Amino acid sequence: MRLPDSLTVLRERRFAWFYTARLVSTLGSMMAPVALAFAALEVSDSAAALGLVLAARTVPMVVFLLFGGVVADRFDRSLVMRVSHVLSALTQGAVAVLVLTGVAEVWMLVGLEAVNGTVAAFSFPAMASIVTNLVPRRHLQQANALLSMSRSGLSILGPTLAALVVAAAGAGWALAFDALTWLLAAFCLLRVALPPRALERATASMVAELREGWTLFRSTTWLWLIVAVFGVLNAIHSGAWFTLGPTLAKHSFGVGGWGLVLSAESVGTLLMTVVMLRLRLRHPLRAGMLACTVFALPLLMLGSTTHVPLIALGAFLSGMGMEVFGMGWNLAMQENIEERMLSRAYSYDALGSFVAMPVGQVAAGPLADAFGYHRVIVTSAFAYAVLALGTLLSRSVWSMERAPAPDPEPVTR
Repeated sequence: MRLPDSLTVLRERRFAWFYTARLVSTLGSMMAPVALAFAALEVSDSAAALGLVLAARTVPMVVFLLFGGVVADRFDRSLVMRVSHVLSALTQGAVAVLVLTGVAEVWMLVGLEAVNGTVAAFSFPAMASIVTNLVPRRHLQQANALLSMSRSGLSILGPTLAALVVAAAGAGWALAFDALTWLLAAFCLLRVALPPRALERATASMVAELREGWTLFRSTTWLWLIVAVFGVLNAIHSGAWFTLGPTLAKHSFGVGGWGLVLSAESVGTLLMTVVMLRLRLRHPLRAGMLACTVFALPLLMLGSTTHVPLIALGAFLSGMGMEVFGMGWNLAMQENIEERMLSRAYSYDALGSFVAMPVGQVAAGPLADAFGYHRVIVTSAFAYAVLALGTLLSRSVWSMERAPAPDPEPVTR
């Protein structure tokens, strides 16, 4: 039986195993943020403490991302991912044991999440850039859409399931499940062997390769502009949404309500991935930046009401918009950045995008205490919309079209 055109990419066996690995690990990863947030709040009922735990993972990830990009461009990206998955399992497993045994303290969570963030710094560039090694160019949009579909589909279940587990048995069990999924994903990646052309090791020094990546980054206007703007947008997102959101939920509409809001966002993302399997983005960055502006809506709802259905509706629409941006951004990167430098480009992207996240995570609690939770969140919503729309003033963002490059040779199975 012939596969539909939108699923043909799954015939590439290496991509199918990679997709399975992402499917497994994502299930646990979608539960982990909710579990970790409420584990930190159990230890210390404080938004400031939660911000420290979240920032502890982000700071080392930012510090080591550039080195992670060089490593992923130099070595087998599949091997880099396998090692990092095992280490992620060990760190999340340790957090789970501490929480389950009731001996966890904030400093312990901070330390383990710092190790986890360091591991993620090496995993993310390899994970983001490996798709071009697994599928031919004509299937890039379908591959990205399927990966996004697995993430958004499971994140519909993940936050709600995590909230139910936290309410019934405690946060530790959700964290333990996340650790198990990292191990299973590492096993699946054993079947993802990259072709020799993807394993050519650079002869230049690491410093020279970092410099080469920086030259690419600063000379590509659309790349540095959107990364710079998203540095601020992600600070707003992590502070107003992921730090103040759970704190407001705990003291108003409850843990279960917050899980439903996050799941609604994922439903929107899932529906849009189905559309993206068929609809070709002609202007990936223009569509992406217009669509991501919608995230201001759930922020505005969160800061204005405790009515869960309204917040969930905003989150649903935001999920649709964020999927369009994610697709547009990945296509812009994969079609316009040379493959041998793609991991470094993603690492500079991640560094710039994440560098201000700890500021948002740490500052959100004190700002909310000083000026009021609702006022800080509403102000964040307006700032988010203005910054996102401002990128469209750049010709390189507004005018970019899909690359007309010829299709590469089919990937060897």
